[in-house]
Amino acid sequence: MKRWTLLGADGKPYWSPSPGTLGGHRRSRVYGKLDCPAALRALARGGYVAQRVFFLDQATAQAAGYRPCARCLPEAYAHWKAGQNHRRAVTALDACLTRLGDTGSGSVTASAAKPQRM
Repeated sequence: MKRWTLLGADGKPYWSPSPGTLGGHRRSRVYGKLDCPAALRALARGGYVAQRVFFLDQATAQAAGYRPCARCLPEAYAHWKAGQNHRRAVTALDACLTRLGDTGSGSVTASAAKPQRM
C-alpha cells in the first residue's frame, strides 16, 4: 500500500493512505493547487523541492498556519487578505486607544475618548 507524507493541522507530518490535494512551501507558508503555474515555475527552477509540503485540504493548510496562493486560489486569498487587513486595523486602533490614555483598568478614560474643543 502506498503512503504519502502530509502536514496536519498542527503543522506536523503524518502518513496518509491518500495523496494531498494541495501543495505548499514550508518557508513562505503559502499553499495552493498542485498544478499552480507559480509553483510549477518554482519547481522547474529547482529550489522549491526541498521546502515542498502537502495538505489534505484547505482547512488543514490554514490551521497549520499557511495562507492561500494569490495566483491559483484568488478567492481564498482575497478572503484571507481581508481578514489580515481587519486584524491590522484592530491592532492599530488598540495601540491608538492605549496612547490616548489607558488608565490601567483596560478601558480608555472618558476624557481621553472624547476629542477636546479648543
